[in-house]
Formats: sequence, C-alpha cells, structure tokens
Amino acid sequence: MIAFKDKIISEFYYPEKEGLTEYVLEHRLLWLNSDEKIEDYNKIYLPYRSNSKLLVSKARVISKDGTIQELDESKILTAQDEETQRTYKYFAFEGVTKGSFIEYYYVVRQAPNYKGNRVTMQSSYLMNNVEFDLYSPKNLFFKFKSYNGLPDVKRDTLAKDKLHWALHIKSVEKLEKEDLAPYNALKKYLVYKLDYNKANNTHGISSYDNISKNVYDFLFVDISKNEAASIEKLVNEAGLKDKKDDVSKIRALENYIKKNFYISEINSDELRNIKSVIDNKAASEIGLMRIYIAALKSVGIPTEVVLTSDRSQVKFDNDFEADNFLTDYLLYFPSVKKYTSVKEMNSRLGYPPSELTDNYGLFIKEVALGNYKSGVGKIKYIKAPDAEETVDTMLIDVSFDPDDLTKNYIKLDRSFSGYYAIFIQPFLDLVNKEDADKLYDQLIKSMNDRITIKKKTVFNDKSELFGIKPFRLVADIETDVFVDKAGRKYLFKLGELIGPQIEMYQKKKRQLPVESDYNRIYNRVINVEIPQGYQISNLDDINIHHFYERDGKKLLEFHSYYKLDGNKLTVYADEYYKINKIGLNFFEDYRSVINSAADFNKIVLVLAPVK
Repeated sequence: MIAFKDKIISEFYYPEKEGLTEYVLEHRLLWLNSDEKIEDYNKIYLPYRSNSKLLVSKARVISKDGTIQELDESKILTAQDEETQRTYKYFAFEGVTKGSFIEYYYVVRQAPNYKGNRVTMQSSYLMNNVEFDLYSPKNLFFKFKSYNGLPDVKRDTLAKDKLHWALHIKSVEKLEKEDLAPYNALKKYLVYKLDYNKANNTHGISSYDNISKNVYDFLFVDISKNEAASIEKLVNEAGLKDKKDDVSKIRALENYIKKNFYISEINSDELRNIKSVIDNKAASEIGLMRIYIAALKSVGIPTEVVLTSDRSQVKFDNDFEADNFLTDYLLYFPSVKKYTSVKEMNSRLGYPPSELTDNYGLFIKEVALGNYKSGVGKIKYIKAPDAEETVDTMLIDVSFDPDDLTKNYIKLDRSFSGYYAIFIQPFLDLVNKEDADKLYDQLIKSMNDRITIKKKTVFNDKSELFGIKPFRLVADIETDVFVDKAGRKYLFKLGELIGPQIEMYQKKKRQLPVESDYNRIYNRVINVEIPQGYQISNLDDINIHHFYERDGKKLLEFHSYYKLDGNKLTVYADEYYKINKIGLNFFEDYRSVINSAADFNKIVLVLAPVK
C-alpha cells in the first residue's frame, strides 16, 4: 500500500455575524495492493459531530485498467454506537480489487478546535505528497511543534489577507510495527494551538492556567445542604469514619463505589449531579470524580485532579501546553502519594491504568486566598509503581512416584500482587463460583493444560484485599507431562514448570524502542526431591545470568541458580524489570534478559542411575 496524496487543510474563519469557525479539508489517494488492505479500507469514516456539518464529500475507485467508479450519496452510510449513541458517517467502497486506487476528500465545517490538535503524518505505508496547511485571520497567531523527526511547520511570510503556515513533504517513509513498541506515539506528527490574539492583545490562549481553573470549577463544586446530606450518607455506608488512616479511608470509599455504582459513557446533567448520582448509584466519570472529591474532603483528605495521556498513544509534552495531551483523568491523593482512576473498575488506589503512569500530567489542586478558592495546575511526573509492588511468586515442590518416575506429584503455591492481580482480585466478588473455579483452574494450568488438579485452595479472593494482600492459589497436582523415559535415564523438563515464556528473536536490527506496561518481579523457587538411586548429570545447565545495570544499579535481570543438599535440589529463577522504557542503546541487554526466561523454560535435567 502507498499513499500518493495525503493533504490536510485547516482554516479558521469569522463568518458574518458568527463566531470563529473552522473548515477542515482532507484529501487522500491510496493505492491498495493486497486483500488485507482492501478489507481495512472498505470503510472510510467521516467526521460527524453535533457541532459539525459535512459540506462536501467525494470518493471514487480507480481500477488498475483505468476504470473510474464514482461513489454516489447512497454509498455514504450512517451508523450509531449503541453504547454512546454517537452517530458516524462513512464511505462504503465497493468493487475494489488489487492494484486499485481509492481517492476521497471531504470538507467539514465545525466548532473550532484550536487549543491543541494533533495531526499524524506517518503510517505503516509510504506516504507521498504529504501536505498540511493552516490558515487563520490576521489577528490569530498559532504555535506549532513537530515530533519524532518531523520537520517544523513554517509560516508563509508572503501571505497577505490571512495568516498561513505550511508543511509540505515530498515523501514520509513507512514506520513498521515492532513488538512491544508504543507504535502510535512514535509516528511523526505535529501539534498546533492558538497562542495569541493580536486584536485584543491576549497571550497564552491555550495555556493550562485556564484549563486548571475550568476543571476546578467543574469538579470541586460547592455542594448544597441536600448534597451534603447525601455525601454524609455515602461516607457512613462506605465505612470511612471507622477507618483510622487516609489510605484505609480512600480504599473503603473506592471499594464501595466500584461495587455499588454503575458508570456510564453518557455525560448528562443527571449523571454528574451529586445527589442524583448517590440516589441512583449511576454516574458519568465527571459525576464520580465529584463524589470522590466531596466525600474525601468531608473527612479531611485533599484530592488533586490529574489530566494526562496514554503514553502508548502520545507522550505528554511538559514543554508545550496543548489540550490533545489531556485525554485521561486520574485522582491523586497527596497525603498518601497514590493515584487511582474512577473510570476503570479494576483500578484501585496505588494502581492507576499503567499506560497513564511513567508519564507527565497536569496536576490541579485547590488553593484558597481568604474566602476565594480556585484551581492551580502544575505539570509533574506520574511515577510508575515500583517493581516490588507487582510480583508473581511461584513456590513449587516436586517429587517423583517411586514406582513410575515419569509421574510427578507437585504442590504449587502461586501468588499475584499489583498489576498481575488487577484483572483477577477486584472482580472476584462479582463472579459466581463456577466461573471463579474455571479461572483458578486456568491459572494453575498455565504451566501445562494437561496436568491433573487434585486439590486447590484460594486465599485473599476479596476485592477489598487488592493492594493489601496478594491473591494466592495453592494446588496439589499429579501429572506425567514433565518426564520422559530414555533408556535407563529420565528426562525431567524442569523449565516447563514455570510455564511458557516470551521469546524475542530479532531477524533484523531493532528500529523502535520497547515500552512495557509496568515494572514487575518474578520470584520462583522449585524444590525437587531427586529419586533415590538417581543423580542429575547436568545441573550446571540451570545457571543462567543476564542483566542490565546503569550507574551501578541493576535495572533488568534474570538469574537462575541452584543449591544441592543430598537429594534435595533447590532451584531459584529470579527475574525483574525495574524500568518500563527500553532505549535502542540497551535493547540487546533487555532482549538477553527476556530470552533468559525462555532459555530456562527449555531446561531438561537428565536423571541417571547412580554408578
């Protein structure tokens, strides 16, 4: 696939007797040379919002024999999202074959988007004739910033009747996807924002000062007597006053709300009114944030609102203030230095969505000067939870049936904390016993789905224990899948006890950095009772050690080793990742650590008769 044209024009304009309006034109010509791409582009979605109007839309298919098929109005279809009730319009292309071109353009009139807009100018295919133009009245001055090696936008100093900025590029190379790379965040793109209105000498139009005040006014609301009574009732039902410290109070409120309240994607007045939300136990994200802020304020706990971005999609730029970096909300509690997300039902105090951490954000807090209160924003770093807060621990005891050494008796004691437990523990109160049992069996059988579970016991399976105690499974297992007989010897697949592991093989030089979801630790201890009359002839195969260190501190490591005491073999396989962002300059070190776990998984110990 190749783009032969990719053009975007945005013009800001004052129609007569109207406020500022934006017109957007997008024009693309794409060559499709595979069934996959034809399938991907059989629908082209058009911008369609309540505050926009589609003025012009044209599309056509040009076959490789030169035949042109124009799309008429019947091929511009409408669909509706059942969840959000949003309406979409799209071109429905038909008759596209390999080697065909599809060409389309549209013009939209819309409410102006001028406080921060991202324009992506790179994709997974070669793009030729890539153009961006922005026009504005002579009094409106915009600022631009380019990312990931994109050239800077330049002002056209010859324009007379209006201001004009442009970036025209003959071609933009394709950006190929690579495993574990934040692909969308690495594409070449630009961001623009309105900065200065010369007509009234207003500077910093898109600054975060205004946003901070507006967010404060919207979320830190003054509450009426009826709303205060509702908050008091909620605080009592959630048991906050029985808790002694801030962490316990915040957890109690969060657990109560996430067990009892429904969150809606619709943002109506009713779903953000404090009394209505508490009475009906249904809210929008805005409504829930108001509840958290008011309830915690009533027990003396301050809350800060954080606006940030998903770092896998776009990195928050702490030097260029623009709305497009403010896509996601978190709540921050300075007294305990922890975050949560009110929207994500599995998020709990200390474990916000991981893609929103290890990133910058706009922190908005309440400040008071006499009786006057307002919101003040400051850009700060959102620290990711340490690796020690997300741990997968395996303690495995293995013995052999003396009558049949191909048969093992295994006791597995496995626990998950932090992000490893976040998709399990918070939901266990909501699932029935049958579904929970299936989940437990699936977790136990992650080492091998052919094992037989004779008994299992579950610990800490309550949502309120997430972040306090690890979710834990203990199982008794019988199996014959880990030992093969080879003449008088037995081949014991020690490494397979930890389950399949990720392997990273690089056929060509790595082009993109790696970014993990979260810091993490694996602790594994395997106790093996060697059968009487046998010895292991290749114990040194267990010894694997790779690591990466910076400034004398190990940040990535896999280390497996053993201790032998008579017929008691103890194997340790420790692994940790204390940073999320892996630069190309130490990618090979990272790959060595990742592949060490896969190498351990392949270890087969040879049990031979004692001579």
